[in-house]
Amino acid sequence: MDPTRPPLDVPSPVLSQMFEEAVKACSERAEECCGLLVGNDARPFLEAHPCANDMNRLHQRDPFHYPRDARHAFHMRETDYLRVAKEAEARGLRVTGVYHSHVNAGAYFSVLDQAFASQPLFPFPDAVHVVIAVTGEPGGTAMVVGAGAFERVAEGRFEGRAVRPAAS
Repeated sequence: MDPTRPPLDVPSPVLSQMFEEAVKACSERAEECCGLLVGNDARPFLEAHPCANDMNRLHQRDPFHYPRDARHAFHMRETDYLRVAKEAEARGLRVTGVYHSHVNAGAYFSVLDQAFASQPLFPFPDAVHVVIAVTGEPGGTAMVVGAGAFERVAEGRFEGRAVRPAAS
């Protein structure tokens, strides 16, 4: 993350919801959570919408093409993200962000994250990517230890900055 860039302000209730989901996924299953942020130009982060992480299913079905499981990667369930996008559009909103957590790892935009966001068919090419670092083990206490926002600045290149709670 670039400390010279101003932090990304996310309404406190929306940020809390994402953090709670990340803690729950870590403490219950040691898995990454994932979801979408919805908003408009004036208020880009009005809502957080969790999506199922299908990475375990994909890994079990095809470990060659999906070598990681949900502990180390995410793959949003297609029906979830299509539903969220459609419902947002019906209300005059759009998907403005993608979020996911890293379990027992930092809030960085990994090579895999960048590849996912850079795919030609990625449905939300202008979305901000929020990565939540959470630490803990299943059955134990988990806690958020950091968060970063990553934005496309050029084809295949992303820059990061801190995330902070803002008034809603």
